[in-house]
Amino acid sequence: MEFEFCVFLFKTDEPVWILGRQHHLNTDKSKLLLDISARLWFTYRRKFSPIGGTGPSSDTGWGCMLRCGQMMLAQALICRHLGRDWQWEKHKQQPEEYHRILRCFLDRKDCCYSIHQMAQMGVGEGKSIGEWFGPNTVAQVLKKLALFDEWNSLAVYVSMDNTVVIEDIKKMCWCPAQSSSVAHSSAHLHRSALGQNKNTAGLCPGWKPLLLIIPLRLGINHINPVYIDAFKECFKMPQSLGALGGKPNNAYYFIGFLGNELIYLDPHTTQSFVDSEENGTVDDESFHCQQAPHRMKIMNLDPSVALGFFCKEECDFDNWCSLVQKEIVKQQSLRMFELVQKHPPHWPPFVPPSKPEVTTTGAELIESTDKLFELEEEFEILSV
Repeated sequence: MEFEFCVFLFKTDEPVWILGRQHHLNTDKSKLLLDISARLWFTYRRKFSPIGGTGPSSDTGWGCMLRCGQMMLAQALICRHLGRDWQWEKHKQQPEEYHRILRCFLDRKDCCYSIHQMAQMGVGEGKSIGEWFGPNTVAQVLKKLALFDEWNSLAVYVSMDNTVVIEDIKKMCWCPAQSSSVAHSSAHLHRSALGQNKNTAGLCPGWKPLLLIIPLRLGINHINPVYIDAFKECFKMPQSLGALGGKPNNAYYFIGFLGNELIYLDPHTTQSFVDSEENGTVDDESFHCQQAPHRMKIMNLDPSVALGFFCKEECDFDNWCSLVQKEIVKQQSLRMFELVQKHPPHWPPFVPPSKPEVTTTGAELIESTDKLFELEEEFEILSV
């Protein structure tokens, strides 16, 4: 599909912020558009294999929040493997890591973050296949699916009760993780004995890259204006992955802002299913939005959102904590969320999530979520 770049409707001296990067519309409009087009753009698709074998073969009308969750996660993987400043150009050869990232999201049941896997994992969150997801449900689904993704090796932390706990995140990200059970430790030793520890996060020493998702409700029926400045500050942070949100039953992936308008990628375009080539590459042109982005006034945003951040190294997380203390916590009389050092004593003990003990591995096993997550205390399940 061919798109022509169009320009913003007006000129302004105000900076445009896109996922932690500042652009000036009057002087580097082309750099801005290149930055936006480099983001992976996931939209409705049709003509993929039926979900669950007999389910829908298109997600038009119900999959927009799942697509937005894919976009946020894809941005984390781009930062993880290619770096935040990586740029995409049409018809330019890209590194293998890029195509491997894309293959994670193809609409096939054997791709770890496909619409098939997300929809089926949502059943365990009380969502029927074909039902619309909210931001928190998508966050919980990504958290569970990431346990089966050994190549990207992410630690996914979804905050609970508007509170981010530093102690819990560091406990989860430093690995090899201190196992929560003898069985879990035995499983690691078993995999090591079999020589299957290559690219396995649980066995790699050091910091496990962090995907931090903070589900929030910034008002009752409408966003409370007191949160606007803090919300915008999040897009300025170098760790920013943007936000999931939009309007009721109408989800968008917000990647930045200009003044009091949010900039977002819109998944509400139906395109045909694209599969990988025999050599593993993907015809990627339909996975990048080559138009000027959409904008929405912040006050039109539904108050139910989820912020995303990526911290590849521990120093990135420490820096994020400092920025939050400076820009979010200390500056706001009504705080958007809390950042605390220690695990609250009245909460249940924090147990880092671990991959369930199953006989097979990878995304293919997720045909029934009932048996995979019988011990829900391992997960911080929130209601939307």
